Amino acid sequence: MLIAPPTFRRLVRARELLVSEAHDALTVRAIAAQLRLSPFHFIRQFAAVYGRTPHQLRTQARLERAKRLLAAGTPVTEVCLELGFSSLGSFSALFTRWVGASPTHYRRSVQVPRNVAPVVIPGCLGLMAQLPRNSREATRL
Repeated sequence: MLIAPPTFRRLVRARELLVSEAHDALTVRAIAAQLRLSPFHFIRQFAAVYGRTPHQLRTQARLERAKRLLAAGTPVTEVCLELGFSSLGSFSALFTRWVGASPTHYRRSVQVPRNVAPVVIPGCLGLMAQLPRNSREATRL
């Protein structure tokens, strides 16, 4: 599908509005009106250019923000409320479907412990760990 350059520029602007935290309240209909396109034409052209609908892009952006907040140690309920989800259950189900892990499991798997000092292994010891343990392993390499 060929798209005229002015329409393409409007779609780029729409993408910026969709992923912007400041414009979360804008509906697809409102963005289409700003671009002087019908909502249905806007959705079709947007999907043709970006490979996903405006709703899918906005959902992905919200879940990326959720992942950042969870990695920072924010409780799941606070993340849900901050991102404007209607309920904890709907947020958890959507997060699990898109990310492949529940918000709590994701948070536990990526959260960096705050009071644990990083383990530093000197270079020579790190190289020794790569050496084969015995002569049979050395011959297989």
